[in-house]
Amino acid sequence: MGLFNTLRNEFIDIIEWPDMEAGILVHRFDRHDNEIKMNAKLVVRPGQRAVFVNEGQIADAFEPGTYTLTTQNIPILTTLKSWKYGFDSPFKAEVYFINTTEQLDRKWGTPNPVMLRDADFGIVRLRARGNYSYKIGITEEMISRFVGAQSDFDCDILEDQIRVKVISSFSDCIGEHKIPALDLAAKYDEISEFMIEKLKENFQRLGLELLSFALENISLPEEVQKAMDQRASMGAVGNLNNFSQYQAANALRDAAQNEGGSGNMMGMMMGAQMAGGVSNALNQKEQPAGQAPPPIPGGNKYFVALDGAQTGPFSISELKQKILAQSFTADSLVWMEGMDAWDKASAREDLKELFGAAPPPIPQ
Repeated sequence: MGLFNTLRNEFIDIIEWPDMEAGILVHRFDRHDNEIKMNAKLVVRPGQRAVFVNEGQIADAFEPGTYTLTTQNIPILTTLKSWKYGFDSPFKAEVYFINTTEQLDRKWGTPNPVMLRDADFGIVRLRARGNYSYKIGITEEMISRFVGAQSDFDCDILEDQIRVKVISSFSDCIGEHKIPALDLAAKYDEISEFMIEKLKENFQRLGLELLSFALENISLPEEVQKAMDQRASMGAVGNLNNFSQYQAANALRDAAQNEGGSGNMMGMMMGAQMAGGVSNALNQKEQPAGQAPPPIPGGNKYFVALDGAQTGPFSISELKQKILAQSFTADSLVWMEGMDAWDKASAREDLKELFGAAPPPIPQ
């Protein structure tokens, strides 16, 4: 039995990775310096790919299936080993099993806030998180850079490097597109598509294929969220005049329903008056600039033509004094701002009544 065990351990008859663990991207077949027997069986399960490496150089690759190793189905390795003729002796080669399944729901997030210059809120700090998925390919860089002498290569080692690139690309995306903070929630898909295009080449350099990228959430500081809520509330209220009247009507109704609410009724009426005052003030404030208020009664001032010269302007009270002094008559020419031309004083409605009230001239 001792001799049988010794001979069995000298050569490897079956090469396989039966216990493929989640998170292991590359597994090196452990042969303990034993040689692989020619005509040995190679078993590649679904979701795997087997790669033969000779002195750090990728030789033959095998997709899922069961193979018998001969010089015919390992032609690259046969060439590297200079097996010009049939060779049935055992040989040595590194065998790596690659996990080709899609690595789903890999998390990413911004450990520190990303600064955004926003037109509405100024400088805004935001955080973001999401997920992505990828699968591994076959490249010589992948074997030499990430596997080396390790028997198993874990995805966590690789993803630490990926997250740094994802966060850097996300910061560039936000700064380049200048999306307002109020519109970020509506741009998740556009940002995700941009990130896929931006990261695809970086994943390829690592021997990976980026399959999906999703932006799950962008969170803003609490003070910015409050400002956005206030703006949304103002938009929901709409016409402030109608809203104040509606509140006043509800207050009067509630007061009328309360027992012994005469005192409350008085208070509510006062509140309604105050609401009406606020509403009127808002309406006045919202009056378009192009509509000037009407002139104050008695506030008109007229220029008067006297001996071919322009005098004034004079207020209505001053013109009354001139009538008494007989220096201003109904035939006197007057003009004020807004008139197209000079006109007789008797033709102006606000001046006509002044002459009817004037006393007759003093007899000589």
